[in-house]
Amino acid sequence: MPELPEVETVCRGLEPVMAGRVLKSVTLRRKNLRFPFPKDMARRLQGKRIETMTRRAKYILARIEGGDILLMHLGMSGRFTIHTPGGEIPGKPGVFRYEMPEGSPTGDGPHDHVIFLMADGTRIVYTDHRRFGVMDLFAEAEADRHKLLGALGVEPMGNQLTGAYLNQAFRTKNSPLKSALLDQKIIAGLGNIYVCEALYRSGLSPRRLAHTITAESGPTERIERLVRIIRDVIGEAIEAGGSTLRDYARADGELGYFQHSFQVYDQEGEPCRTPGCGREITRIVQSGRSTFYCPSCQK
Repeated sequence: MPELPEVETVCRGLEPVMAGRVLKSVTLRRKNLRFPFPKDMARRLQGKRIETMTRRAKYILARIEGGDILLMHLGMSGRFTIHTPGGEIPGKPGVFRYEMPEGSPTGDGPHDHVIFLMADGTRIVYTDHRRFGVMDLFAEAEADRHKLLGALGVEPMGNQLTGAYLNQAFRTKNSPLKSALLDQKIIAGLGNIYVCEALYRSGLSPRRLAHTITAESGPTERIERLVRIIRDVIGEAIEAGGSTLRDYARADGELGYFQHSFQVYDQEGEPCRTPGCGREITRIVQSGRSTFYCPSCQK
């Protein structure tokens, strides 16, 4: 499943062709993805201007004139492809081609489920083999109570993620540190790949109980360091355009490259990159997910 950096990259790719522009029409080629589409969704969007495109956790949020929000989630294999009339990205120099094998400029491929036609002729096609994606349309006033947004924690790149916040959140956490970091009610958007990488850089074992890096007196050096490294890892991944594993690709059809910077994720059996270590990266399963770490460097 695409993680926060991939979703941020897709959102940034969609923004130039959607934000500030009018939706001429929306075509729904089926009744549902993971959940049914909202009633009259296509009609409610027709002729409306998209005011802004933002990301919250792993969700893309398009604010629509009149007070609605279009929520979009890529699921396991969802992707957007952009087909501009001249093949150019508005606001950016150069000519780009937006074509992917599964989609088509007209949106009539077997797995093309939603087509956004903009007033300038640009088509944004949502393609999803497994149909685990989500699209919902609701009033902006309901966002804080929305079933997918209401309980989310702080953003990993936001000002609210501080050592003091994480110290307090983990004080009574008896779950493994990796599980605690994946708790979306604490930090929204962190996923398996980037938690593995952040823990490795922090020298913290994914098996360690979360409360053991906290202190009653305030944030510990370990907590402060972990917060800094989380920001670094996510920032580097966004800069690299995300990580391409199986189905993920950017909105322009290009691949993300952060996977070339993996130090532990999917590196089972490879030597640890810490100078002088010599141990092999180990894979374990935690809560049904693969965890990769160095048993020697991470304590």
